[in-house]
Amino acid sequence: MRFLGNIEAKIDAKGRAFLPATFRKVLQTEKEERLVLRKDVFQDCLVLYPESVWNEQMDAMRQRLNRWNKQHQQVFRQFVSEVELISLDGNGRFLIPKRYQRMAAIEQDIKFVGMDDTIEIWGIQKAEEQQMTPEDFSNALEELMSGEE
Repeated sequence: MRFLGNIEAKIDAKGRAFLPATFRKVLQTEKEERLVLRKDVFQDCLVLYPESVWNEQMDAMRQRLNRWNKQHQQVFRQFVSEVELISLDGNGRFLIPKRYQRMAAIEQDIKFVGMDDTIEIWGIQKAEEQQMTPEDFSNALEELMSGEE
């Protein structure tokens, strides 16, 4: 499953957004009906996980965490308790709850960013702030891909 590209959109007064058609097609092809919404751990954006991808993440996390370790349980609890199950309506819309809008500084204008097996949702202002300059991007990519450290 691959989500690629970025698409600008708007949310309505009730907090609903249309999932872009290109992303809906990927979900339909993979027969994914439900999504999991969570604030990103590192950035001020939201992440939509197809349910199967979320389940894989949970399995991988559970394998690394010890149920008998207090800190591990706290990390796991916080990670899984701050999620929202999402279903698209017949028109391809879904609700971004107000608390998630606040967490990610989302107002009316948003940007969907395909991130391989997940989809990020950014407030336009935050998305622009996170962009690297073309020169910084090319330098970072060169360093990463050349194998040098």
